[in-house]
This record gives sequence, structure tokens and C-alpha cells, in this order.
Amino acid sequence: MGTMLHARGVAFTQSFDELNLSDPAAVADIHRAYIEAGAGLIETNTFGANRFKLAAHGLEDQVAAINRAAVTLARKVVEASFRPVFIGGSVGPLGVRLAPFGRVRPEQAFAAFQEQIAALVQAGVDALFIETQSDLYEVKEAVRAARSVSATVPLVATLTFTRDDRTLLGDSPAKAAAE
Repeated sequence: MGTMLHARGVAFTQSFDELNLSDPAAVADIHRAYIEAGAGLIETNTFGANRFKLAAHGLEDQVAAINRAAVTLARKVVEASFRPVFIGGSVGPLGVRLAPFGRVRPEQAFAAFQEQIAALVQAGVDALFIETQSDLYEVKEAVRAARSVSATVPLVATLTFTRDDRTLLGDSPAKAAAE
């Protein structure tokens, strides 16, 4: 979603997630393009719609509104397509480092993820995608938050790995899978 929005002229300095409120047509066009290309699942425009990332744009108090709007928008596009398409709630990294490498405590990360995920689930996503994470501890807090909101919503968590097959914090794929 972010790549597609940027390709359409949205600057990286702008909050892509806020476009769910200010320019829903731009987001809807991308959803529509994916569905027309044959996608059976689209993701909400919420990769950075958490309190920490939104704070950089003065939007930290709009977490719920932005996430709900993203799901509603995706659902409208799916309904208009008359195709069976699932909606995945995109949950990206918080954009801050967790202790001991940063100042954010695990309980703060949990609360931020829980706030975003609750809005996505309440708005009706079919699944959650905790994606493109680099910190295994952050993933664990996100998964814990997701399960505190819903024990049944399908959940996928992905991490990024460097060229040496480790996360940025040194965890192997085997350790990540076991955790």
C-alpha cells in the first residue's frame, strides 16, 4: 500500500494512514486495482497507524478513527467489487525501540498494539497481519495484544531478516519461529 501511494505522488514525509480520512479515494483506487488484478485478500492502509508513528504527525489521538476508517473503506471497495475478497488488518512496527535497546517498555508496546488491533477487529477485519517486524520482542507484544483482543481472528506475523539470516537484533529464523 505504501509503495503504491508513494508511486502516486504521496510523499514519504506524509502519514499514509491519515489518507484513510483525508483522501479515501486514493486508498480506494489502490484496493480496487489489487482486486481487479485478482487479489483474494487486500490489506488495510494501516501499516503505520499506531500511536507512536502517528505522533510524528500529531495524530496520536486518532488511532481508532484512522484504523476504523481503513477497514470501512476496504469493505466498501470489496462490496462494490462483487468478489469474495478478504480484508487483512495491517499492523506494522511501532517505529520505536523497545527496552533494553530503547525507551519503550514492553507494556507500552502492548498497549499501543492493543489499541490499534482492537480498532481493526471491532471494525471487522477478517485477519490480522503483524508484518515486516525486525524485533522479536515487539512481535511477541503484538501477538499477545492481538490475542487479548480476539482469540479467534486469524493471525500472521512476519519478520525481516538481514543478509546474514538474522533479525536486526540477531535472532535466527528458527528462534523466531519457536518463539
